[in-house]
Amino acid sequence: MSEISNVRPRTDAVISKIADYADNYYINSPEAYETARYCLMDSLGCAILALRFPACAKLLGPVVPGTVVPGGVRVPGTKFVLDPVQAAFNIGAMIRWLDYNDTWLAAEWGHPSDNLGSILAVADYMAQKGREKSAATLKMKDVLTALIKTHEIQGVLALENSFNRVGLDHVLLVKVASAALSTKLLGGDKQQITDAVSQAWIDGASLRTYRHAPNTGSRKS
Repeated sequence: MSEISNVRPRTDAVISKIADYADNYYINSPEAYETARYCLMDSLGCAILALRFPACAKLLGPVVPGTVVPGGVRVPGTKFVLDPVQAAFNIGAMIRWLDYNDTWLAAEWGHPSDNLGSILAVADYMAQKGREKSAATLKMKDVLTALIKTHEIQGVLALENSFNRVGLDHVLLVKVASAALSTKLLGGDKQQITDAVSQAWIDGASLRTYRHAPNTGSRKS
């Protein structure tokens, strides 16, 4: 029982550190921003190329055909203007479809640029809202900062934690990192980021099984 009782404090400490990093850490590395810019360009290249593949293209667009969201998120390479949630799925699917975007190999592995689905959707949504109110909008540096921080969160968690060994898929780490920085971009404070990250951890996780034969299908990517 003592081991079980110690789980909650350790988990709370990790979540608090993630929230504090997402909210307060200042990045002053030119190399980090240059790398993030290359990652963004690479990911958008993967996304645009994926539009040539009907299996990917047919998944894109609004849930209800013909729906346009005023002040919504523009999906690169398409005519779609969607709500932020559906836009995040569209952008994420495009980036990931060809399985060419960046890879991080550690105790766990994954593709940290998968976080761009949510980052780009939320950033464009907030930019549209800012223009409507003639207020300050996010800049590309804010996008790159969020990209760096999601890479760091996902990457550091993967260094010493092998989720696939217990049957969980590494997309759990994308969910945690994206929750933290999406909340930050939406204007959330540290407590709200903490709440979002907590929900991302406890709200279930995809099982590893869909990534391996005989279960592998189009959902893998």
